[in-house]
Amino acid sequence: MEQNRGRRLMLGQNNNALTWLIIINAVVFALFYFVKIVYLFSSGKAGVPAFDEQIATWVTLPANLETLSTRPWTVLTHMFTHVSIWGLLTTVLWLWGFGYILQDLTGNNKLIPLYLYGGLVGAVFFVATSNIFPNLRAGINSSYVLAGGGAAVMAVAVATTTLAPGYRIFPMLNGGIPLWVFTLIFVAIDYATIASDNAAFGFAHLSAGLLGFLFIHQLRRGHDWGAWMGSFWNWLDDLFSPEKKHAKKSSGDQHFYKTSKKPFEKKPHFTQQRLDEILDKINQKGYHFLTDEEKEFLKKASEQDL
Repeated sequence: MEQNRGRRLMLGQNNNALTWLIIINAVVFALFYFVKIVYLFSSGKAGVPAFDEQIATWVTLPANLETLSTRPWTVLTHMFTHVSIWGLLTTVLWLWGFGYILQDLTGNNKLIPLYLYGGLVGAVFFVATSNIFPNLRAGINSSYVLAGGGAAVMAVAVATTTLAPGYRIFPMLNGGIPLWVFTLIFVAIDYATIASDNAAFGFAHLSAGLLGFLFIHQLRRGHDWGAWMGSFWNWLDDLFSPEKKHAKKSSGDQHFYKTSKKPFEKKPHFTQQRLDEILDKINQKGYHFLTDEEKEFLKKASEQDL
């Protein structure tokens, strides 16, 4: 991984996966709340229940299997949909903290696959635990939904810690705080929710954390679970780009130069000393005793005003 690591990416670069994830979450939240404000101003207090029923339920992940079967896309959309500003800030802050370190250590092609995998695994465990355990199944209703990037960020946090547990943050504080301390706090908060009515959310986050650990474990063994996403994106990029910069080059293109110049053509070194030597040779023997290379030198030297 260290050999394949490129130069450090800055937040403003176009190919920065962390920047794109933050932008997508922020834009979706802005659109989500803009529609909610429209409902609120058009219908007053009655607009909020109408918004939840007509808009929110179509992008958040329902625990009810029957409802989920009519909205399968929510398995993906829920991880970018935040129902409160606090939820968005929490996701963005944890994502920025752990995602920046992960991207710095592994490059920018691991973060998005890990985020998506974490969100998908969290969704599966949320729905499964909500329907398997009787006490959770009894509480399933229209408002019992999974929203936000909590599970996805948990996968990123555990993956980053697995990769570099000794990475220190805030070095000005007595040498810094190890990364595993922050992750332990993050995991402990979700672990505490298992003993409550929100146990399904805790299971979703912890399962995503396990996915993050397995992702790095397999990466160290040479198996990149996110490689196919990068290949698919490159294929799409080449599909709409005339340059085809990701297309596989032929063996000839990789190992041979395409040039009109001779491969081993001598290039005269223009110095005053070399010119004086050639002029002396002309004085002693004559111009016709010059080699082709020396004649070419004189021609080039006249153009260079030596």
